[in-house]
Amino acid sequence: MGNSVAQDDVFVTQIVKDYPELKDKEYEITTIKRIVDGDTFETGSGQKVRLIGVNTPEVFGEVQYYGQEASDFSKQRLKGQTVYLFKDVSETDKYDRLLRFVFIKDDPIMFNETLIVQGNANTMSISPNVLFTKKFSSLKREAQSKQIGLWGKDANTAIESCANPKIKGNINSRNEKIYHVPGGERYNETKAEMMFCSDQEAVASGFRKATR
Repeated sequence: MGNSVAQDDVFVTQIVKDYPELKDKEYEITTIKRIVDGDTFETGSGQKVRLIGVNTPEVFGEVQYYGQEASDFSKQRLKGQTVYLFKDVSETDKYDRLLRFVFIKDDPIMFNETLIVQGNANTMSISPNVLFTKKFSSLKREAQSKQIGLWGKDANTAIESCANPKIKGNINSRNEKIYHVPGGERYNETKAEMMFCSDQEAVASGFRKATR
């Protein structure tokens, strides 16, 4: 057991070296029992975990473009794995899911990051858990420019990338995803949980346009 702890320490040291923002952040080690969808899973103890900073297309209700592929990717990479879960600020979201940055044991690349790089996820920035917002946004733009995954040539619409997105995406108390464009009646008062460059990008992420 001592060797196991020592190996864990070495791996955590490597993580912190590559991601210095995680220094002194709380972490735990667990195993993954079930994948809910691309960005949510359940641990062996039955606790659901939501990955911070990413949003994969939906696979429940109205299945969105690339939703099944993203879910399958997470199943292939995560199911049954031992993972390290790092906290940002909040312990859980409003659905009582742990909010975490996730590392698969012996893989020093953060899985949240991998989802974006491989084109399996859009970004989702919800304060106060914004530790890697700038990095994730940069990685998303790279995936878009390479037309990878959900940004690929087979997407229903061409997705535009930009350095300064203006369209605000908000998830309300009924879990409805609604986006607001500049000039809209409630644009200024809307708290953005995601930002988009175009209507097409917002729709591709599962949002609908505000009626006012």
